[in-house]
Amino acid sequence: MQHLPANLRLLIGAGLLVLVLAGLMFYFFPSETPTVLKDGEMREAEAPLPVDDVDGAIENGIHTPTGLIASEGVHLVIAHCTACHSAKLVTQNRADREGWEKMIRWMQQTQNLWDLGEQEVAILDYLAENYAPVKSGRRPPLTDIDWYELKD
Repeated sequence: MQHLPANLRLLIGAGLLVLVLAGLMFYFFPSETPTVLKDGEMREAEAPLPVDDVDGAIENGIHTPTGLIASEGVHLVIAHCTACHSAKLVTQNRADREGWEKMIRWMQQTQNLWDLGEQEVAILDYLAENYAPVKSGRRPPLTDIDWYELKD
């Protein structure tokens, strides 16, 4: 470093100082938490996301950033559920109201999910309505069909 001109040494020192300060800033002041987590991504949260911060386009009845069905209560579900995990954990599961309540209790007991308070009823209503078990079996009978006679 002795053979470098003084102004170049000053420039290198200032550059290193800026890099160190920027690194400290990113370490101590992380960026805002994203609303939508990637598939399989989890994070620890102590409270739901602010409902007012939940936004995103709705196309064909689907909240496009999360893939959740857009109906009454979707913003509460996004705020409470995606604070910790991807919405895929909701969309890939099916349960009746009792099943969803059991999952919530399990998360409260083992995953540090907070008390949902008065909002729990609306969240359970949404989940039971939109992510209930799908009845499988035969397709319904065909209706409104114009049948034609086969010729011998």
